[in-house]
Amino acid sequence: MKIGIISGSLRNGRATSSVAAYIHRVAAARTGEASYELVELADFDVPLLTSPVHPMVANKSYDDPKVQKWSETIDGFDAFVFVTPEYNHGVPGGFKNAVDSLGAEWVGKPVAFVGHGSVGGVRAIEQWRQIVVNFSMPVARAEVNFNMFNHWDDGTFTPADRHDTEVDTLLDQLEGLTQKTAS
Repeated sequence: MKIGIISGSLRNGRATSSVAAYIHRVAAARTGEASYELVELADFDVPLLTSPVHPMVANKSYDDPKVQKWSETIDGFDAFVFVTPEYNHGVPGGFKNAVDSLGAEWVGKPVAFVGHGSVGGVRAIEQWRQIVVNFSMPVARAEVNFNMFNHWDDGTFTPADRHDTEVDTLLDQLEGLTQKTAS
């Protein structure tokens, strides 16, 4: 099974990249059937959703080459870890737009959430849980949260010792959901 770890921020100097890289390091150290790939949303430059064709009926074929590249990348995964910042008590607009720009690529694929922000990204994660229901995405119960006041020292991300175990629990649940959906 191939699992994409999506770093869901577009901001210059984004903290999300360091969180996603940490999640990827923990995931890469695991043994088992799953392989993990880090995906930087910012590398895709997904334009605002303006297409007159609804993504769910586009049959994974898009007019914009940037959206097509995003589609092909996302479609290649069996499951996802969304690493999300929290902006103004919610999901980041660029990440939401990138999710909305696709349709069938997400349907039925499991997802887990890692959040960061002033309260650990919990409000963004709660909104993501509501959003992914539209795609019938099974959601891992566990989540991992990083408070921006406790896990960054002079701009350097520093997870606590307990986070490795929390990430492993999250990935165990995600891999279990992925195995269930594959059978």
